[in-house]
Amino acid sequence: MIKLHHLENSRSQRVIWLLESLGLEYEVKRYERDPKTGLAPKELLEVCSLGKSPILEIEGEVLPESGAIFQYLLSRFDSDHRFHPRPTDKEYKDYLFWMHFAEGSLMWPLVIKLLFAKTEEKVPFFIRPVAKLIFTGINKAYLDHTLTHAMDYVEENLKGRDFFLGSQLSAVDMMMSFPLEAAQAGRFDLASYTEIKKFIKKIKEMESYKKAIEIGGEYAY
Repeated sequence: MIKLHHLENSRSQRVIWLLESLGLEYEVKRYERDPKTGLAPKELLEVCSLGKSPILEIEGEVLPESGAIFQYLLSRFDSDHRFHPRPTDKEYKDYLFWMHFAEGSLMWPLVIKLLFAKTEEKVPFFIRPVAKLIFTGINKAYLDHTLTHAMDYVEENLKGRDFFLGSQLSAVDMMMSFPLEAAQAGRFDLASYTEIKKFIKKIKEMESYKKAIEIGGEYAY
């Protein structure tokens, strides 16, 4: 039996979507964040010493990290390659790129922007203006610059396509969903990114996506 240790408001939502799409039997154990710190609860440390979600538990072993979980599930349970191309397929190179791009290039500046926003809320009020000035400067000079290049690249590659690899939903779309939704939720201005907004709207209308939200719960960024 597959068991997913799922933290609210986290990237583990994507794993539920993949499990649903693969039609696998699985159990979800949901964890709530600490209401004061926003961090994962200590109970996750009992599952894996990293103490982070997602964690896949299968056959007495545990596997953390979204990308690793995706690769494991796809290689083991997607033998007909519905959601990932074969190494000999022309889309395979793009598949590898986007699967790594989601976390390697796109997610980390969004996480830093979130941390800045949370930190600014918690600093003492008398130094808050200084903190805001510093964070705003870093955002404009580096994070927004980095995200603009990344989002421009995503926008260009979505033109003329329903999904990242063409006309069919793939694991890439699931991996890319969270950072793009996080950006749309306020971490980055997507007003001029028509293709990205169309993509987000499309996946949110999919039954498998809706089912994953129903199981994992609505989430914030």
